[in-house]
Amino acid sequence: MASLRLVAALAPSPPPPRREPQKPPPSAAHLARGVSLAAAAATMAMAAASPPALAALAEPANALSLPTWAVHVSSVAEWVTAMALVWQYGERTGLKGWKGLSWGMVPLLGGAMCACTWHFFYNSESLEVLVALQGALTVTGNITMCIAAFRIFKASQEGTNSKSP
Repeated sequence: MASLRLVAALAPSPPPPRREPQKPPPSAAHLARGVSLAAAAATMAMAAASPPALAALAEPANALSLPTWAVHVSSVAEWVTAMALVWQYGERTGLKGWKGLSWGMVPLLGGAMCACTWHFFYNSESLEVLVALQGALTVTGNITMCIAAFRIFKASQEGTNSKSP
């Protein structure tokens, strides 16, 4: 048995498998023809589409762009996150004024939702009431946040006065 292993170890190994030569990559002329063929096909497909089908896909001139929507949505998400963080700070520190600030931020969130809803429906004239509601919620939110900030300031002043000798 050991002699068979020795013979197998000393035996020459078979030659590596022969590789087929690889085809060279297509030339620039082939690529250019493929690109022009694809462009022609896309142009023909667009020309074949009926005008009503294309009109159904078109958005009004006052539609928001994708980057503008990204700013709107991320701003609302950022505001909700700020509200949650302010609330958590109030919970951890035991200072109720910070929870009040979080509540004071709610009308401004409502105003942001009014703006997003109005834009979602392409600034429809039938929803003009949302513009007025957004303005009212913004004023209300600014007042409630001002009151909450003043309460936090007063609470911090009372805390400093009680610690002084």
